[in-house]
Amino acid sequence: MAPPRILLCGDVLGRLNQLVKRILSVNKSAGPFDAVLCVGQFFPDSPERLLEFMDYIEGRSQIPLPTYFIGDYGIGAAKVLSAASKDSANLGFKMDGLRICDNLYWLKGSGKFTLHGLSVVYISGRRSLDGQQFGKYSQDDVDALRALADESGIVDLFLTNEWPSGVTKGAVTSNIPPGISDSSGCDSAISELVGEIKPRYHIAGTKGIFYDREPYSNLDAVHVTRFLGLAPVGNKDKQKFIHAISPIPASTMSSAEISMKPPNTTLFPYKIIEETAPTNQATKRPSDSISDTQYWRYDVSQKRQKHGAGDGDKLCFKFVSSGSCPRGNKCNFLHDTEAREQYMRGVCFDFINKGKCERGPDCNFKHSLQDEDEGFASRRSGSENAKSTSFRSKRCWFCLSSPDVESHLIISIGESYYCALAKGPLVEDQVLVIPVEHSANTLSLPPECEIELDRFQKSLKMYFRTQGKEVVFFEWIFKRGTHANIQAVPIPLSRASAVKNIFILAAEKLGFQFVTTKSNNDSEGRKSLRAQFDDKISFFYVELPDGTILSHAIEDNEKFPVQFGREVLAGLLNMADRADWRNCKQSKEDEMKMAEVFKNQFKKFDPNQ
Repeated sequence: MAPPRILLCGDVLGRLNQLVKRILSVNKSAGPFDAVLCVGQFFPDSPERLLEFMDYIEGRSQIPLPTYFIGDYGIGAAKVLSAASKDSANLGFKMDGLRICDNLYWLKGSGKFTLHGLSVVYISGRRSLDGQQFGKYSQDDVDALRALADESGIVDLFLTNEWPSGVTKGAVTSNIPPGISDSSGCDSAISELVGEIKPRYHIAGTKGIFYDREPYSNLDAVHVTRFLGLAPVGNKDKQKFIHAISPIPASTMSSAEISMKPPNTTLFPYKIIEETAPTNQATKRPSDSISDTQYWRYDVSQKRQKHGAGDGDKLCFKFVSSGSCPRGNKCNFLHDTEAREQYMRGVCFDFINKGKCERGPDCNFKHSLQDEDEGFASRRSGSENAKSTSFRSKRCWFCLSSPDVESHLIISIGESYYCALAKGPLVEDQVLVIPVEHSANTLSLPPECEIELDRFQKSLKMYFRTQGKEVVFFEWIFKRGTHANIQAVPIPLSRASAVKNIFILAAEKLGFQFVTTKSNNDSEGRKSLRAQFDDKISFFYVELPDGTILSHAIEDNEKFPVQFGREVLAGLLNMADRADWRNCKQSKEDEMKMAEVFKNQFKKFDPNQ
């Protein structure tokens, strides 16, 4: 098969008439092309462009080729993207783009997808636009890309808005466009990401100029990377804003083809770690070499020092996660084998490194140290060596004895389970049913625990029915074993009949089918679940109002969204903007008021009253 033909475009700035005219011209003279990928600001930079732009969004004008963009900022962005987020056609988990209109797709957040055989990775928005809903990337977006960098397979295309800092280092000076400076339109976080992802092509915008850099070698990879900086559509200097490529997908190339280096290949340009630093000065890394958006991965302790607390120890994420570090003895961070042991047992890296995980209940890793034998904890707690400072506390968001437990949200406590309102709830009266003892799931607990869980679930059903609602229960069991919790989400009676279909549809979009269990009562259904469950794999199940249970055993290499159950129900309730719990955070004062109201109303149904 012929390799795909892709058009790359810089900042569109709302000039869709000019872009479409150029696409049609290039497609006629050198096409056909398969898709257009746009980097840099896509939305208008002035109100005068908005009418032209909206002609395409509202269907009065047509975009000729499938077009994907990551520059989700500019005039009109909030209105257009908010509508797209709530569109029922965009429900589910679409890393290959949310549809804005015919042939136009928004690559939201960060992700990876296959486009005509090419592996495409992207990060949407810019780091510099603080305080805006759209147009900025989050730490979670960065973390997701770091995870993708560890996956097998070579990334063909990496799309970013801003240029990476230091891209011109080692390049042929005569080929560098005049006026290039790292002081604007460059991002050190992108430099670190591209160094880990190692794409064959890196495409960026926002600098206002065109730059086709010589290919450079990658660290710990045989293939080269080509950087392309693209100018804005309709720029006054008539610099190139559209560029055609036709790369053979790496997945179809031989190892000899992948490793070929052009004669003009340069050295790797990005200096992520100060290679000349003495190995005994691990705590002396210059602060200006640290990307604040990524501090937690590499240098959490220095972040604490900036605020006047903590010690100078740092863990190397590469070593902890993989067991080796390409920097070897030139690495400025600790290669702690005991930290790696904890990580391999499923403990959250953030928790190991600084004693607390900022992701809260959304994190799928353990938030307590895992002991292989009875003496391990005492040996660690009694140690006074420098590395022990990484292991300061054994905390869990849901253990009642934990100093981090949100006790003001608790509404009822039994012998084996307690109930609490959800933090950042999808709906105001969303409840969590949580084992009192630290347990990785509710399906492996003793039979007497099942009796109390059944009482809680029946009580919640009766309570919500008095309010004209049914309740959906679901549990995401991660094999590494966080503290178990069953989410109880009330929904209007009018939506109850649609729950099954929307979960099945979401499963189809992710490429799997649920196992369906129909039972006459909750205890029978849970008994069937316990028979299906294997604690060596991850597992998701949802209990529907009609008694049906949908379950799915999740394979190790399967992409399964952390917030799957919540996102599906957000779609059912037309609350796409509340699919992420972090968008729904409330003040502690408001949470206390909500919990008090719920407790008073639930009192006569509470099995522990």
